[in-house]
Amino acid sequence: MRVRHALALLLAASLAACGGGQPQPAPIKVEGLSSIEVRSADAGEGRGWDGVVEAVRQATLSAQTSGRVAQVEADVDDRVAAGQVLLRLTAVEQQAGVDAARAQVRAAEAAAREAELDYRRHADLAQGQYVSRAQLDRARAARDTAVAARDAARAQLASAGQQGSYTLVRAPYAGIVSSRDVEPGESVNPGQPLMTVFAPDALRVEVSVPQSEADAIRADAVAQLRLDDGRQVNAAQVTVFPAADAATHAVKVRVLLPVLDAAPVPGNTVRVVFPAVKGGAYPQIPVSALLQRGEVDAVYVLADGRPSLRQLRLGERRGDWVEVIAGIKAGERVAADPLAAMQALAAARGER
Repeated sequence: MRVRHALALLLAASLAACGGGQPQPAPIKVEGLSSIEVRSADAGEGRGWDGVVEAVRQATLSAQTSGRVAQVEADVDDRVAAGQVLLRLTAVEQQAGVDAARAQVRAAEAAAREAELDYRRHADLAQGQYVSRAQLDRARAARDTAVAARDAARAQLASAGQQGSYTLVRAPYAGIVSSRDVEPGESVNPGQPLMTVFAPDALRVEVSVPQSEADAIRADAVAQLRLDDGRQVNAAQVTVFPAADAATHAVKVRVLLPVLDAAPVPGNTVRVVFPAVKGGAYPQIPVSALLQRGEVDAVYVLADGRPSLRQLRLGERRGDWVEVIAGIKAGERVAADPLAAMQALAAARGER
């Protein structure tokens, strides 16, 4: 316990000296420590940025009529077919509107038939000059007005029927339900989100790159995607946006993923590497050389056999190696076993 406590105090003191501006004690020479050289990354790999996966086809289904949720037919992570009913709303008001519109159609059709018969009678009488020309014109106008009213009533019936169809929310295409925003019995209004569906067969990544690199990527539109599980796949298509963002001066690049057996889900981050952009590669160290305490990452750097603790800022992890954004340079040597270096340093300080 005392040794562990002493090591913890040593680590805290060393890190405080690294980041707090306090003078750090002179490094003590320690014999027998194995070390590893910090290697430089291959600049030919290109430069990468993190992007967010999104579905090419993703739809947020909103209510198009008011009502109450009567039944939910699909839930999150369910696979649905195109046209499948996902949610049902109560249709009491909508059905009442359909019934009223249908009654108006029947009344308008009856009035149109009567006006047509009246016009024909006037037309027959006009041939024998038993009615005036003005009376015939009035009969014709009455018939045309009745026909127009009938057509308007039919249109109203079609609109009421469409409102009734909105009580059945259907999948626009085959896909997966990614979110459900309502519960049975909940009242909804037009425009309120109900569900979100996306098609998993087409995914893309949008990444922002500096405007100075956009032309190089546009000239050589090739990209490699590095997934969280370690897989590296080539992009199916790379599209560089024609304009930069006015606030950040960055240019968006849209990268289409190929069809994968186990594809990332929308919202995941993916590293997108562009071979056309040279430079910017960071040095790398093995993960086993890291000393991690909470959110602090550090290594023991060896100079002439004298270990000194140095805090790092890490980047992308690639298998057993990790990029170092700041804190170390390529060619320096670090202790292969940070715990052994800590114990040896503590023992050497105790002997001195």
